[in-house]
Amino acid sequence: MSGRVLGIAPRSAFHANPSLIHRVVHVLVFNHRGELLLQKRSVLKDIEPGKWDSSVGGHVNIGEDIRSAAEREMREELGIAVSSFSYLYDYVFSNQQETELVSTFSCIYEGSFRINNEEIDEIRFWDIDAIRKKLESGIFSSHLMQEFSRHEEFRRRVHHENG
Repeated sequence: MSGRVLGIAPRSAFHANPSLIHRVVHVLVFNHRGELLLQKRSVLKDIEPGKWDSSVGGHVNIGEDIRSAAEREMREELGIAVSSFSYLYDYVFSNQQETELVSTFSCIYEGSFRINNEEIDEIRFWDIDAIRKKLESGIFSSHLMQEFSRHEEFRRRVHHENG
């Protein structure tokens, strides 16, 4: 799957028809202790309100490349600009509501945040083991559960390749 644009549709169409694949970006924000920043989605969100989700996530705009989308989403959601972040992988997320081609990036950030209160109720750095222990608790979005699984697989593969 290349992510080549075949047409344009409103957000409401993408979120109501899983046969329409749309591009999104996720950024996993870690601190120097290896903890992962999660955002608690606003209870007013139409998809998975009140659930803990990836650090940053959002749609890629028309004509926008994925790195620019990731930078924009970090500014919009967390109020941060990070000079260095890494592309990790792409994957397809699909459920009964939507299908997304996800491009995931990561960065390390220790500064202050200015969260978008319309989208986010709370942010918090989580210990990776604490996330693992709560995966089946129902507090995480299905997006985060898939992203976390992909990231764990990615980390194991990189660790294995680097010996």
